[in-house]
Amino acid sequence: MTEKMNGETISFLSEKLNEQFTNEKAKELLISLFENALSAASFSYSPYSHFPVGAALLTENGKIFTGTNIENRSFGLTNCAERTAIFKAVSEGEKRFVAVAIAAPKADYPVGPCGACRQVLTEFLHGKSPVIFGNNKTSVEIKTLSELYPFDSLHELAE
Repeated sequence: MTEKMNGETISFLSEKLNEQFTNEKAKELLISLFENALSAASFSYSPYSHFPVGAALLTENGKIFTGTNIENRSFGLTNCAERTAIFKAVSEGEKRFVAVAIAAPKADYPVGPCGACRQVLTEFLHGKSPVIFGNNKTSVEIKTLSELYPFDSLHELAE
């Protein structure tokens, strides 16, 4: 079943976005991105944790790639939703992203990306990129990637 945001959640998210973004088009895009992440969570393969997570990644040219967590009984081989979305996009030739949304609809509070996902996100997104994470309730956080991963370094290795 696809999770949908209710009017109360959309209003709350709009208020949060008003705090950081003044451009209406950007706010609409970020709300849509979060809705895509909620929908992606419905495809989760999480038979062990029963904790679905969805992610939506916005490319520089406006495409949205989604991903979901994919568990394995050897838990270390599990792949998070954020990395699934990035790997999917990169495997299709996209490498420049501007925002990411993460939805954990069964969570009681906003669940941000894990350390491995933060590291992978910093490989492809600018530090000022918005990261929206929350559940299907009025519990949403909006941070920049630099706020989540403040001491990012070693980008010169890719030059």
